[in-house]
Amino acid sequence: MGSGKCMSLLTLLSIVWMVMLGKVASQDYGDALPKCILFFEGQRSGKLPSNQRMNWRKDSALRDGSDVGMDLLGGYYDAGDNVKFNFPMAFSATMLAWSVIEFGQYMGSEQQNALNSIRWAADYLLKSTAVAGKVTAAVGNPNADHNCWERPEDRDTPRTSYVVNQTHPGSEVSAETAAALAASSLAFKSSDQAYSKVLIDRAKEVFDFADKFRGNYKDSVGEGVCPFYCDFSGYLDELVWGAAWLFKVTNERKYWDFVQNNIAHIPKQVNRIVDGNSQAFNSFAEFGWDNKGAGINVLVSGWVMNSTTADPYVPQANKFMCSMFPESPEKTVSYSPGGLLFKPGGSNMQHATAFSFLLLVYAQYLKKHSGTISCGSFEATPSRLEQVAKGQADYILGKNPLGMSYMVGFSQKFPQRIHHRASSLPSVGGHPGHIKCKDGTPYYQSKNPNPNMLTGAIVGGPDIKDQFPDDRTNAPESEPTTYINAPFVGILAYFKAFPKLPAV
Repeated sequence: MGSGKCMSLLTLLSIVWMVMLGKVASQDYGDALPKCILFFEGQRSGKLPSNQRMNWRKDSALRDGSDVGMDLLGGYYDAGDNVKFNFPMAFSATMLAWSVIEFGQYMGSEQQNALNSIRWAADYLLKSTAVAGKVTAAVGNPNADHNCWERPEDRDTPRTSYVVNQTHPGSEVSAETAAALAASSLAFKSSDQAYSKVLIDRAKEVFDFADKFRGNYKDSVGEGVCPFYCDFSGYLDELVWGAAWLFKVTNERKYWDFVQNNIAHIPKQVNRIVDGNSQAFNSFAEFGWDNKGAGINVLVSGWVMNSTTADPYVPQANKFMCSMFPESPEKTVSYSPGGLLFKPGGSNMQHATAFSFLLLVYAQYLKKHSGTISCGSFEATPSRLEQVAKGQADYILGKNPLGMSYMVGFSQKFPQRIHHRASSLPSVGGHPGHIKCKDGTPYYQSKNPNPNMLTGAIVGGPDIKDQFPDDRTNAPESEPTTYINAPFVGILAYFKAFPKLPAV
């Protein structure tokens, strides 16, 4: 009885805190947006361009793909290591493109920088799919790389290329690559039609390959992607996700038919690894680099809402939204006392940003159709969806019990010891000598702040009690990733334009 009262009090305090957050002055979203986009320049691999703004980074991995006779220069390092994992990279590109598609009109001069960040990924994905019947899944031996604390400019671990093909397929990485190319095509449609056509033509080819030669990439190139980015939810969600994007861009009936014919076959429950163990979760309430369930329903709702084909997409999207409201009787996520959304597992900010992006996008679809959501006894308006998303954005930017911005370089107090090799080691400009694999260990263990500021990087975030030790060795909390930042670009663009929300 006593513990139940404590939990009820904790929930009440969380709701009160979130209401208070909504009433204080808005953050400077106009300052956060360019920083959020700039982060991607710090993650670049390959030959850096003359207009590179994060200039402590230098050229790296200039022979990628040479072991398989391909040009695989470019792309992004996924997080604080020096490996290019195509599955999460493609998802990050999809989310960057979706950010521009939905909210590019509010980005102002930053829209071009956002497009540049998409192009850096899309150019690499084009190279990764340049040979028909093959899709690159990763570049760089992950176990060797993770055994070193080394700058990307110095990396001397094997740059093995892991490629799926017709006999060793990888439908999830291939279909996500198709989704990224399709979404990027739409993002560039008004500014570069020729490039847009190249992207959508390749997206169609890659989707056909993903569909025709089905299989999990962990069974084909597992040593290059597992346990870091194993796909535990199967590949059908990526195939439906890719088809949905292709239909949105091309309006070709065959892609819509694919979505309609396969949506019911996506497993109702999916697995994620939590603390080393596999746990089952409802697919309608999952969205990230591995699980596309909620994203499919929100994306498709954009064109089926209030139509005869709204089911199952709109009902499932509504159900997902109801799972996030603190006051909803159908809530399945947790909230910290300070108001941060939590899902089990590490790198929690990926859930806070991806889920908030879906809240914001779905709010726009609801407004277009004058819709609301019923969550049992609770009725949610589009403004309530926006308010929840804004609460998460404000928490990330510093309106939290620690007064800590979890975006590097934003505000006066932000993480100083992030889990990121390039940021934590001396820059090549300041220390041109080679730093070997294990010679970087003292920098990893150091309590000193990182010497190079990875501006805009959003780290994994605090624990569920709102505590953050700012410890480089605590990767789940201190490591940034591209898929944390990517959906946040769209969120910041919207709140830059609409910093004050109407009362609910």
